[in-house]
Amino acid sequence: MTAQKRIAIFGSTGSIGTQALEVIAANPDKFSVEILTAHTNDELLIQQALKFEPNMVVIVDEKKYQRVKDALSKTHVKVFTGEDALDEVAAMDCYDIMLAAIVGFAGLKPTLKAIENGKTIGLANKETLVVAGDIVMRKASENKAPVIPVDSEHSAIFQCLVGESRNPIEKVILTASGGPFLGKKPNFLVNVKRDHALQHPNWSMGAKITIDSATLMNKGLEMVEAKWLFNLKPEQVQVVIHPQSIIHSMVQFEDGSVKAQMGLPDMKLPIQYALGFPERLPNQFPRYDFKKPNTLTFEEPDTRTFRNLVLATEALYKGGNMPCILNAANEIAVFAFLRNRIGFLDITEMVERTMNKITFIENPTLDEYFDSDGEARNFAASLIQM
Repeated sequence: MTAQKRIAIFGSTGSIGTQALEVIAANPDKFSVEILTAHTNDELLIQQALKFEPNMVVIVDEKKYQRVKDALSKTHVKVFTGEDALDEVAAMDCYDIMLAAIVGFAGLKPTLKAIENGKTIGLANKETLVVAGDIVMRKASENKAPVIPVDSEHSAIFQCLVGESRNPIEKVILTASGGPFLGKKPNFLVNVKRDHALQHPNWSMGAKITIDSATLMNKGLEMVEAKWLFNLKPEQVQVVIHPQSIIHSMVQFEDGSVKAQMGLPDMKLPIQYALGFPERLPNQFPRYDFKKPNTLTFEEPDTRTFRNLVLATEALYKGGNMPCILNAANEIAVFAFLRNRIGFLDITEMVERTMNKITFIENPTLDEYFDSDGEARNFAASLIQM
């Protein structure tokens, strides 16, 4: 019997984190929980800690620290708080795999800490590679830290490439559902409200990624992530709309052959694959049924309406700190939209204006990435007050 893999879930109360804990609970002989972290959701973190009895937890919001500490006082669970605690805990040696599931830019520093310690990364935070993919992947190589993607699209590509290390990739094809507004035009989108945009047709995800899916920014960020994960040139990354979300992505090789990874849309599958890799673990998840007639369709993205994909493609080709600027402005814009401060189409306008404003740096250091992120956030935030 193989030893249990010790798992650290950074972002355990979010959509990916909670589903990962379901996978772990279903495979108690394979996995144990060592670390759980949450930003503000103290209530759920306490429930998780009482159930899974990790070695330690981090509640980033310092106002919630005492409540978590009191609730876990009769357990052996150690409780930490604050932004710096994420980095300190990530640097510890008590776990084997970090599931990097903190949403947005905030996930970058702890992920880098884990990589510097040679830990395996189950990467569910695409922004880490969007912001500083060159530095992250270089450090992963230097420290022999495997990076296994958890995003369904990148997990699909990763699975298609197993056993193909000698065969050059011609291109990868990322599939996109098209989100809730597939086929809609700007005159419809101008009136879209928060609740409408949060109704994704196929996937159950957190609010930020659901809005990103509705604007197609999610697919743009995934293009940048794919470039770094699989060492591709920008022209080797293609997006196609596939409304059924059954084919999760494809790889085309130099002989013209295309490999696709298929399955029902369920994030527990790529989570389980990343945690269990290289082993495929049995499960009771629903299966795709080929006996039921279902047409799988593909179409070009409507980039005239969904211009976020155009902006992300520009950032991908330009490189340097431009994807970092794109991501920072988008995080501020989505945050504002979710609070009904701006309209749906304003998200794209805010991102574009920020990309045009912030100074471009061709080969940024890590500090310059952090500076660019801060500048872009401040400028994007200033647009909301106008």
